[in-house]
Amino acid sequence: MANKLKAERIQSIFIWFLLIVGILLVGFSLGAEILGLDLTPGFGLIQMVQLLIGLTLLTLAGYIQIYRMRDANTPRSLQADIGIRLGASGLVLAYVAGLSDRLGIGTHVQPAFERPYAGPLQLIGIGVGILLVTVGMLLYFTSRGSQASSSLEFLLNEQ
Repeated sequence: MANKLKAERIQSIFIWFLLIVGILLVGFSLGAEILGLDLTPGFGLIQMVQLLIGLTLLTLAGYIQIYRMRDANTPRSLQADIGIRLGASGLVLAYVAGLSDRLGIGTHVQPAFERPYAGPLQLIGIGVGILLVTVGMLLYFTSRGSQASSSLEFLLNEQ
């Protein structure tokens, strides 16, 4: 019993660590200009990497917390699997959109541009990625868990 409490405490500390570091990275990347930390004009590569790593840490903290809330003996449902995969796909989309110029698939890679920068299409891609992560977490959270059926079961019933 003491080992279980110790493991839960370590998990809780780890989740808080991921959450705080993620929030700080996202905050520093989005507020670099306000804080006087921007070394180049616009939203540069370092800020983009900070934003993406912060989003990854926040997503990881969310999924670990939802996993902790579930009964350990319950098998995962299809809805939970879809939620996990949708969240991971959202992160991949956010990374590809955010780093598209560096990957060579962006629109600002010609020699006419001094350096890559985040354009509107990249920001839309990151936003869609964040939306997919959110929907994935919602699906994972509302999946069966220790219940007999999904919390979204009412969508199938014609009531």
